[in-house]
Amino acid sequence: MSLPKIAIVIPVFNEEAVLPELFARLGALFAAQTGYAWQAILVDDGSRDRSAALVRAQAAKDPRFQLVELSRNFGFQSALSAGLARTAEADAAVTMDADLQDPPEVIPELLAAWREGAEVVRATRRSRSETGLRRVGFDLFHLLYGRLTDYPIEPNTGTFGVLGRPAIEAFNGLPERHRFFPGLRAWIGFPAADVPYDRQERAAGKPQQSFRRLARYAMDGLFSFSYLPLRLVTYCGLFVALMGFAVGVFFAVRRILGVETAATGFTTLVTLVLFLGGVQLVGIGVLGEYLGRIYDEVKHRPQYIVKRAPRG
Repeated sequence: MSLPKIAIVIPVFNEEAVLPELFARLGALFAAQTGYAWQAILVDDGSRDRSAALVRAQAAKDPRFQLVELSRNFGFQSALSAGLARTAEADAAVTMDADLQDPPEVIPELLAAWREGAEVVRATRRSRSETGLRRVGFDLFHLLYGRLTDYPIEPNTGTFGVLGRPAIEAFNGLPERHRFFPGLRAWIGFPAADVPYDRQERAAGKPQQSFRRLARYAMDGLFSFSYLPLRLVTYCGLFVALMGFAVGVFFAVRRILGVETAATGFTTLVTLVLFLGGVQLVGIGVLGEYLGRIYDEVKHRPQYIVKRAPRG
């Protein structure tokens, strides 16, 4: 019987410092787990350092490693999609980051859950090494996302996990450009399982995801899987309209009863105008976020452009 074919998909962006250890730990995994036919697909997302050269050299030494080069930096989600698109012969695909915060040593546990029948296996974090503002941002995002989205994801999960063949095909068939991998993984369904692990510190180098990129990623996750922002604007508009009507009736009654005859209320008027203007601008901004995503989708541009990749 042929061995199950497992593809490990890893986006890479300026990870020169961490790649030697990544190669070593993946090589140790391949040597220890001989019950699988391994392939590591590393997608270089327009790196400006020697990342692509290091992966190319590793692929020349070990054919189980494969380099896919994109023409420029398209972003982590696009690079991940480019790697999954090249797993046509794999029975399952492991998705993970290159910085080794997701330890390759956990992969056998993920694959064990897959072999037990789960088509989607999520690695859930028992603990994580981030501190400070990044840690607060991650915790706040998971707290709010689970309450706001129409397709909640498991808390403390990210890219790390396994997709079986049916899940890979379903994911690759999704045409949208603004991708939020954990949300899409939840949306496609299929039997799922969770494997806990401890998220580690980066093996070397600095985080490549800036706060701005992470904020954009969070907004993609929210606006791609929830209509709640639009509903909140509607509810806010109805509330303001009712409050304005009530205030108008209140002052009209006071004037009719002769309780108030002088022309007053300049401060109140200015406050109401500024408040209503702010609400309208927020509403326009929310509509703009959805409209911008629609505009990107209707252009039908590809998610990524492959500069160089092995044939097949």
